[in-house]
Amino acid sequence: MLKKPLLLEHKLDLSILIVFISIFLLFIIGNPAVFSRFDIYYSFMSTIPFTAILAMSVTLIVVLGMMDLSFPSVLAFASWIFGTVFTVTGSMPLAVISSLAVGTLAGYLNSVLVVRIGVPSLVATIGSMFFWRGAVNVVARGKGISLVAAQDTFLYKLFVGRLGGMIPAQFLWMVAVAVFFWVLLKRHRYGAHLLFVGDNEQSAEMMGINVKKVKTIAFMQLGAFSAFAGILSTLEVTYFWPSQGQAYLMAALAAVFIGGTSVFGGMGTIFGTFMGALIIGSLEAGIISIGLSGFWIQFIYGLIIMASVSVYATLLRKQG
Repeated sequence: MLKKPLLLEHKLDLSILIVFISIFLLFIIGNPAVFSRFDIYYSFMSTIPFTAILAMSVTLIVVLGMMDLSFPSVLAFASWIFGTVFTVTGSMPLAVISSLAVGTLAGYLNSVLVVRIGVPSLVATIGSMFFWRGAVNVVARGKGISLVAAQDTFLYKLFVGRLGGMIPAQFLWMVAVAVFFWVLLKRHRYGAHLLFVGDNEQSAEMMGINVKKVKTIAFMQLGAFSAFAGILSTLEVTYFWPSQGQAYLMAALAAVFIGGTSVFGGMGTIFGTFMGALIIGSLEAGIISIGLSGFWIQFIYGLIIMASVSVYATLLRKQG
């Protein structure tokens, strides 16, 4: 019984790797002048990590067979907390702790709605999505926060500095988060519990798994990592704006599903999500660089998503 999902997961990982390599070969052949230079990859390393961190965190929720649409709004509110606390106190550690605490709390409130009260996750997080976005609009009053002063702090260099003047620190954070989630999902007892609950909640309860605790932790970690992604993205541009995070919703979810995580729960792959985020994050630049207009971007996004999920559904059916 354990071999089938394992073989399927390897097939999914191999499939997304082939898609990734094929897309980049197309970009390189289409415009070697751009894709043979370090500049384009520097740009990717600067911007993709925010989406990738969110996508890998969301993967745990999807593995449970649930959904969370509120994380971009939580990111925005936690970023406002970060910017405000730093502006008032001048303390970067306090600003980081405050932001992460608010993000974790937002995730916990989602879990209360879903796990304790019993509201379907999609409905609950649509509500919290509007709540946190509305909250940040109310408290920010449409005004941004400059964080230029943060550039002189150690944590700024740690979070978004440039290693050797070439490698953005957020890229290293993305890799570290990927390793963390891979170990958590595949080598830790909590990851096994996630997969069991996502596959069959009733059976998981009969096995003695605390289903409510597993779900609560999943929502809380998404809130925390949403805040963390908000901190990174805010520091990268040294500015907070109330609409922050809105572009990450569809990109992060697309990365999860392109990567092969099943919307029905019980199966997920961090490697696939990681590759999916790289694909989603590079498509726009790649499409334009090979000579297509920006009008093609969403069309190709949709095509890749539909093709990917169709391949995975076919593999899943054959494996069954």
